[in-house]
Amino acid sequence: MSTTATQSLPDQSKILLGASLAWVAVLIYASSNSIVSLLADIGANNRVMGRNVITYCNLLFVGSLMSMVPMLLMFWRDWTFENLRALTTKHWLILTLSALLSSALTPGLFFYALEHTTVTNVVLMGRIEPPLFLLATFLLLGEEFEPWSFVAGLVALCGAVVMIALKADDSSFVLGKGEIGALLATLSYIASTLVARTGLRGIPLGIFSIYRTAVGTVFYFFLAIYLFGPRHFEDVFHPVVWQWVWIYALIVVIGGQFAWALGLKYARSGDVSLATSFSPLAAIVIAMIMLGEDPGPGLIPGGAIILLAVGIGQYGRVRRNRAQARGRADTGQTARDNAMQHEGEVNFKGA
Repeated sequence: MSTTATQSLPDQSKILLGASLAWVAVLIYASSNSIVSLLADIGANNRVMGRNVITYCNLLFVGSLMSMVPMLLMFWRDWTFENLRALTTKHWLILTLSALLSSALTPGLFFYALEHTTVTNVVLMGRIEPPLFLLATFLLLGEEFEPWSFVAGLVALCGAVVMIALKADDSSFVLGKGEIGALLATLSYIASTLVARTGLRGIPLGIFSIYRTAVGTVFYFFLAIYLFGPRHFEDVFHPVVWQWVWIYALIVVIGGQFAWALGLKYARSGDVSLATSFSPLAAIVIAMIMLGEDPGPGLIPGGAIILLAVGIGQYGRVRRNRAQARGRADTGQTARDNAMQHEGEVNFKGA
């Protein structure tokens, strides 16, 4: 009996470590929008020759480049000649489409939204994503429809509506450029996640992640040059940019990705789901602390409704797990399956 207990201890320790890292990753990603906005404000207050060199475009471009570092460390073993030869033309097309959506269009729209509205509004607009994502996976991918998760998503959306409706007059919600950008970013994120779920079938995770980020960064660079002119990235290598972008890169890109990857590897699926459920509330609270944003009097009633949605979602997960065949371990998923299951739950992850 003592032998069994001794053997189970490392597994329990890994599960606890994975759950802790999942929470760390969720909190890091929840803070990403606030960190980006804070750095852009620092650049605006410390101009170089009259220019803000810490622009959203520079942060996104440099942050994406830096995100390649942890990816290469984690996934370089997937880049073998055998794996590359096994990929078909369809696979490469899916990879390229995913790169365009997830590493160029989606972050570009999110950064555009942050440039034109508050972090709180971006987070609240993103609450339309969970129910739409569930419908999309059911209608387009034929995945099992999860009614409890769908109801939880709708309830969370109602909480966001309450927070928006109860904003004070001096900070009333207006559907402006930023809010429209956040909506388009959310739709693009849904599309990119659907492509990711399709694309990872038969494609090693390392090839998928590295190719998507590298090609997406190239897409974004040329898209920005086309839209804003050839001088748009003239300050991207300015020392001030690299002096401050390391904060974003170390905390959000590198720290977040390592914590998320290890969390998915060791945590139980339910622990990851619970952590990600608190992402929107965490993002709003962090924006209040870091940026001094005021969600208005709707924070408490709206937050209570979102917490109710978290409870509904967790209740539905427990019911679903009990209905599944006995003996199927929650930790039996591969890291790739776990990544895809939770890919759409944290929303934008920084780069």
